Amino acid sequence: MLNGKKIIVVLPAYNAARTLEKTYSEIPFDIVDDVILVDDASKDDTSELGKSIGIKHVIKHQQNKGYGGNQKTCYHKAIELGADIVIMLHPDYQYTPKLIMAMSSIIAFDVYPVVFGSRILGMGALKGGMPVYKYIFNRMLTLFQNIMMGQKLSEYHTGYRAFSSEVLNAVNFDLCSDDFVFDNEISAQIFMKGFEIAEVTCPTKYFPEASSINFKRSSIYGLGVLRTSLIFRLKKWGIGSYKIFE
Repeated sequence: MLNGKKIIVVLPAYNAARTLEKTYSEIPFDIVDDVILVDDASKDDTSELGKSIGIKHVIKHQQNKGYGGNQKTCYHKAIELGADIVIMLHPDYQYTPKLIMAMSSIIAFDVYPVVFGSRILGMGALKGGMPVYKYIFNRMLTLFQNIMMGQKLSEYHTGYRAFSSEVLNAVNFDLCSDDFVFDNEISAQIFMKGFEIAEVTCPTKYFPEASSINFKRSSIYGLGVLRTSLIFRLKKWGIGSYKIFE
């Protein structure tokens, strides 16, 4: 715990056996109370490895539910276990677990209710090997999102996120996509509810074992991001009704 707040780390995993143990070993268990591993029907032994290294809560989907569907299982389980702070950490070791203390502190001491680990602040993305086309897409999409949502985030596309349970209970994340655009839709829900999001500088690593989506999937994701931003602005203007904001 930190300032009396129960902290749970959730690991949405898919074929993460090669990097899971290294990621898990760097989690600061002096403040983290529990870890949840959700294996989205991996083809390797992610679940078995998770149990062998001591993860108490291991859930395996029998069918692949997608990145967003995986997160939904993660957050429901964390809320069920009484989490006050939920940290979403990818088990592919692309993001360092060493920032869990910093991200948790911001929420535990009531500075902000949500924290993103930003790869853009400090140029961490390019230093870590992010493909140039992804970096350019990231900057263009983020600019558009900031304009549409009236915010000033450095990026919306990080997979390293910390939430207070208050936020997760306030938004209906089950209405979000089961695909990669889930991250952007839940961000839109958070802003629609009037919550603020803080950012911390986060180095990142791109290497063969780290998960990454290809150009085609990135393009589909980008279109989903544009749509989410547009319907957010339309909703703010009182035009139309949209599933994720019901």
